[in-house]
Amino acid sequence: MTVQAIGESERTATPASAFFERCAGICAILTGAGSVLYSGAFLVLHSAALSALFLMLGGLLALPVLSAVYQHVAQTHAAFARWAFLLSVTGALGSLIHGGYDLANALHPPVSIAAQAGLPDAIDPRGLLVFGVGGLGLFLIAWLVGQSRRFPRSLSYPGYVTAIMLIGLYLGRLLILDPASPLIALPALLSGFVLNPLWYIWLGIVLARR
Repeated sequence: MTVQAIGESERTATPASAFFERCAGICAILTGAGSVLYSGAFLVLHSAALSALFLMLGGLLALPVLSAVYQHVAQTHAAFARWAFLLSVTGALGSLIHGGYDLANALHPPVSIAAQAGLPDAIDPRGLLVFGVGGLGLFLIAWLVGQSRRFPRSLSYPGYVTAIMLIGLYLGRLLILDPASPLIALPALLSGFVLNPLWYIWLGIVLARR
C-alpha cells in the first residue's frame, strides 16, 4: 500500500470506526491489567474463582482488540492477517470458555471434581488454545504490526517475546506439568506480570490515541 493510499484511508475513517478503536484501546489496557490480576490470583493468592474470572474476562476483552488490529494489518498482508486473526481469536475464545468452565466448577464444585483434578481440561488441554494457539497468533500479529505503517515498529518486539513465552508455557505444561518447575514458573511470571501487560497496554495506548 502506498503512502497516498494510507493517507486517503485515514481521511475516510468514519467517526464510528474511530470510536471503536478508542473502545478497543481501552479494552487492550484492561486486558493488560487483567493479565496482572489473573497471574496474581493464580500464582500468589491461589484463588481458583478469581483466576478463572480474570481468565474469562481477559479472553472477552481481547476480542475487540484483535478486531481493531486486524482492520489495520489486513491492508498490509491480507492472507497472513486472516490467519493471525483466526489463531488469535481461537486463543481468546479458548481463554473465555476455559475461564468460564473453571469459574463454574469453582463456584459449584461437582461431586467427582477431586477425581478429575489431575486430568487435562477437555476444552483447553494444558492450555493448548490459550497459550499454544494464542501464542502462535500473537507471533504473527507482532510480525504484521512490525510490517504495518500504522503502528510503531518497536511495538512488535514485546509481542514476539510474549508469544514465545506463551508457546513455551504451553510446552512446559504439556511435557513437564509440575508448576513448580522453573521451565513453567519463569515463563508464567514473566508473561503474566510483565510481557503480556506491556504488550496490551502499549497497544491500547496506540489504538486509543488514533
